Amino acid sequence: MKIGFAGLGVMGAPMAGHLVRAGHQVSGYNRTSAKALAWAAATGGTAVESPQKAAEAVDLVILCVGNDADVRQVTIAALETAPEGCVLVDHTTTSARVAREMADLARESNCAFVDAPVSGGQAGAENGQLSVMAGGDPAALSRAMPALQAYAKAIQHMGPAGSGQLTKMVNQICIAGVVQGLAEAVHFAERAGLDTDAVFGAISKGAAQSWQMDNRWATMARGEFDFGFAVDWMRKDLGLVLDEARSNGSHLAVTALVDQFYSEVQAMGGTRWDTSSLAARLQDRAKR
Repeated sequence: MKIGFAGLGVMGAPMAGHLVRAGHQVSGYNRTSAKALAWAAATGGTAVESPQKAAEAVDLVILCVGNDADVRQVTIAALETAPEGCVLVDHTTTSARVAREMADLARESNCAFVDAPVSGGQAGAENGQLSVMAGGDPAALSRAMPALQAYAKAIQHMGPAGSGQLTKMVNQICIAGVVQGLAEAVHFAERAGLDTDAVFGAISKGAAQSWQMDNRWATMARGEFDFGFAVDWMRKDLGLVLDEARSNGSHLAVTALVDQFYSEVQAMGGTRWDTSSLAARLQDRAKR
């Protein structure tokens, strides 16, 4: 397929690289042009200087940018040159509102817009093991599927426009609660004088097991957080969740509390630490 890819950051660059290795013709755009040039040199893709160039004569435009405003800007620009029938797939985590707006805008240009946020983080992008939750026209998603399979292990259609973003919000609610519980568990084990490795061995094959436990327990216990999904990004996502909750009447007391805990981590200087750094605020309290 001929594909334009906008957003070559820590997630987008490896995803676009998988597309090139799968045999697709990929034109990559990044707001910082040096990143696009470096990506092209590393993968064999083609760097372009604008979303309009990325969308020229392509079957598919893929976005992996920062926030609602970025998605609006890139989508509007791409639709200036995208051919009729083009599918735009947005992997950015945004509000459901902007996903619906962009779907309507794309439809006016005889194109289709699929909101398709991902889960799996940087490691999932690099290893081609992302989970994709998609909203929008199922026929448009089917046309994009051969490309998305280059970096996704699972792709699920969730319903009309915005449904992918709402599902990603559910994902982030789950993560927030699990990580806070895990941080408290590690903290308790340490204060109780237990060997945290032995505790993990004892409980990790039972009802307490989770992806977060398997992948973050040991680094939490060692106070290592300089990797993974950044706290700033998580707070952006939880802000979207809480905005949507106010709109639909959901009661998310734990999620709101964990969002405030992440604000404490930011104040500690952990803006780019992994989300597991909720443990750091407890370790910091224990030292006082």
